[in-house]
Amino acid sequence: MWQSTVICLDSLLMCPDDPSVILHKWGAKGTRSPKARGKTFRNVPKSTLFSRVPAGQADRSTLHRYLTAARNKRYSKSLMPPHVIDVRRAEDSRDVVHRAVQALAEGNLVAFPTETVYGLAASALSEQGVKRLMTAKQRAQGNPLTLAIKSADDALDYVPDISPLGQRLARRCWPGPVTLVLGDNHPDSLIRQLPESVRGLVVPGDTIGLRVPAHPLILDVLRLLAGPLALSSANLAGGSESITAQEVVDSLGEAVQLVLDDGRSQFGQPSSVVKVEHNRLEILRAGVVGDSTLQRLSSFMILMVCTGNTCRSPMAELLCRRQLARRLGCEIEQIEDRGVLVDSAGIAAMAGGRPSAEAVQVMTERGLDLAGHESQPLSDRLVQHADAIFTMTHSHRETIIAHWPAAAARVRMLCQDQHDVSDPIGASVEMYARCAKQIDAAIIKRIEELDVDSIISTKKDQ
Repeated sequence: MWQSTVICLDSLLMCPDDPSVILHKWGAKGTRSPKARGKTFRNVPKSTLFSRVPAGQADRSTLHRYLTAARNKRYSKSLMPPHVIDVRRAEDSRDVVHRAVQALAEGNLVAFPTETVYGLAASALSEQGVKRLMTAKQRAQGNPLTLAIKSADDALDYVPDISPLGQRLARRCWPGPVTLVLGDNHPDSLIRQLPESVRGLVVPGDTIGLRVPAHPLILDVLRLLAGPLALSSANLAGGSESITAQEVVDSLGEAVQLVLDDGRSQFGQPSSVVKVEHNRLEILRAGVVGDSTLQRLSSFMILMVCTGNTCRSPMAELLCRRQLARRLGCEIEQIEDRGVLVDSAGIAAMAGGRPSAEAVQVMTERGLDLAGHESQPLSDRLVQHADAIFTMTHSHRETIIAHWPAAAARVRMLCQDQHDVSDPIGASVEMYARCAKQIDAAIIKRIEELDVDSIISTKKDQ
């Protein structure tokens, strides 16, 4: 037998200290708004979603259990479905960005397209939003959320003592499909400014996961939003990742308020998760970026720069490789396997140019083969990836810093005494030989200064 003890979910207010106290407000025109403890209500409006409790079981725990079950199974029918915006058809993407920012600021959930899979995001400054995210995903408390930030430079705000390897991977992998797990033990970290409940979900232990997704929509939102995003895949915990907006809706339904549809995700698989401790990396989850690629991305890179990349910098590249091989006790061809890359470029070089005949001859006399070298211009990618950029002259250094000011700390003169390496172009072979000797001597000192053993990354055994 059922008694008409009604739990009206669409207008429910509950006493925080007693969930069996039902504060019911009818929404139908002409009805009264009574407040009662387990009273019987007649003529319940048909539009009202309710749950009836078996007679004799209207105690506190039973009412709470029925209320929870009704919420999980039937309340979604009365909620608003998620608003889906096809960003490919939007007249102005800025309107979409502002709408997403507003939703996040109000504590709502937004499903974003990313290059990996669709992500479910809440403002990390919103306790309500992050709580909704955990509830929507049915995510266990000990499973940390990732923080999405807008650039590699922001990583220093959250991990001020990030290791050189961590900086290297952030610089090379972001924006992109890699999540870095870094130590969280610095008192000046901006993590301390997040709400306490959010900190416990982002940093349940002593590490924090950071990522810069490679999708313009979420990056534009991050640039306008105060603070980072708490980010997870847009699916129920343990379920398959969503790679389309429709899959997000099918999986999460009304739990997400706004879904931004940009078609199928580019890669259709989750990001690679890499833990970094000092100069050691551990791959926690295989993803878009493979093991061998991550190993290469973690390598220390030295870049030699001159003007045309046909004589000085390519000679410096070969001489540097030989000195590194001697330092590491390996063959020249093996230094990349030891975690060091050496390259060269020119600030005014043309792609595919041949080295000068004199440079080839001088290197041959030193047992090095320069004949197969092809010149390349200095590029954004080379500057971004290089850990140490050595220039032949003051003017080269000034030019690089003028174009890439963020790289200033990584750009140095090759010669420690700050003397230029003069351009031998058009001069005799003897001048080229003196130039090579000057370069070689400078490289030996720079390698000693770099402390190669401490900068080479190692992979933790799985």
